[in-house]
Amino acid sequence: MNIFNLGGGSGDLAGPASSATCSRKACRADASWQLLWNNPKIHTPDRRKVWLACGEHRAWLEDYLQTRGLWKETVPLEAAETGGNG
Repeated sequence: MNIFNLGGGSGDLAGPASSATCSRKACRADASWQLLWNNPKIHTPDRRKVWLACGEHRAWLEDYLQTRGLWKETVPLEAAETGGNG
């Protein structure tokens, strides 16, 4: 599963880190972080949703998720590329 083509794109990306865009509204910066979260009211405990963040918006997005009790973990975007969970 590739999180970068879930929106129906072709998936022909040069590289996820250079093409992934920050999830903050109106931000077009390249993402360098993954914020892993889930909503315990509707997701199983092992389910993880992913927001992408640039360096400037990482703290804002983390705070947004933490305030709502949804945040689980923040990892560098490169970690997904080398994770090996194919």
